[in-house]
Amino acid sequence: MLRLGVLDQTPVLTGSNAVEAMKQTVELARITEKLGYSRYWVSEHHDTISLAGSSPEVLLAAIGAHTSRIRIGSGGVMLPHYSPYKVAENFRVLEALYPGRIDLGIGRAPGGMPAATRALRYGRPPEIAEAFPAALEELGGYLRPVRGTAEVRPGSGLQATPLVETSPEIWLLGSSDYSARRASELGASFSFAHFINGEGGQSAVQHYYETFRPGPLGAEPRANACVMVLCADTDEEADRLAAPLDLKLLLLEQGRFGIDITLEQALVYPYTEFERIRIRHNRKRMLVGGPEKIKTQLLEFSRSYGVEEVIVNSITPDFASRVRSYELVAGLF
Repeated sequence: MLRLGVLDQTPVLTGSNAVEAMKQTVELARITEKLGYSRYWVSEHHDTISLAGSSPEVLLAAIGAHTSRIRIGSGGVMLPHYSPYKVAENFRVLEALYPGRIDLGIGRAPGGMPAATRALRYGRPPEIAEAFPAALEELGGYLRPVRGTAEVRPGSGLQATPLVETSPEIWLLGSSDYSARRASELGASFSFAHFINGEGGQSAVQHYYETFRPGPLGAEPRANACVMVLCADTDEEADRLAAPLDLKLLLLEQGRFGIDITLEQALVYPYTEFERIRIRHNRKRMLVGGPEKIKTQLLEFSRSYGVEEVIVNSITPDFASRVRSYELVAGLF
């Protein structure tokens, strides 16, 4: 049976605000747990008005307090901005609060524009991003202390506290084969962001499985793929609800950020022929349709990736249709 997880980017929906977006994230976690989803991940974005989640660690503490079974995690923490030691401590705190339920998803993208990156790194040289593999090994040494990793820790015997008996699952997130290679070399689980890049993910996951070896980030290969899914009661309604997302992705490609788009505006937007081609291309990152169409597409998607778990990212014009999408998809499996 196909397992389904959730990626929630905490979108600030049209006519809403960041406070409401945070409440909706916590509420959606409660709902999807009841629906039987396997895990619930929240993202990290900076200096954007359309996505409210800038601190996944803080948001996860709230989500954990309102759920009891579903795995919760970051999708993901942008490690080049931070001290591996502090990231390890944050997630050990979460693991102590919610034992056996925490996923530490790690990315290397900036999660924002250059000004935000400079502020987050606070004067540290940009070359720190080039030390990503070493930072991963150091993080693994703090979270999963195994033979051969102690020498990468800065300080003899340094431990990330609190000391708890369980450890987070460590996932590398990526939209290319780079993170797949790093995950297979270091023993991490791997999640491909198909919702960002609709091409090349299947080969990246295949390479991950073929070359995986145990390491400081884990011992067993585990992979999934994340895709945008918009499910409604009919194919026609799903296609209608996808119109604002189609337009927003197009405007982002054109460097037009932070534009609030209503469903009505999207439905009457005067697309050029080239823009329609771009929308069809972006639809490769999305599954849109009624229940039967989505069931067929999800099964084909999981088979093409060779994975038994798919992470679903649903963004619709309003919260009710978002919830409905997750309800319909859960009912298929």
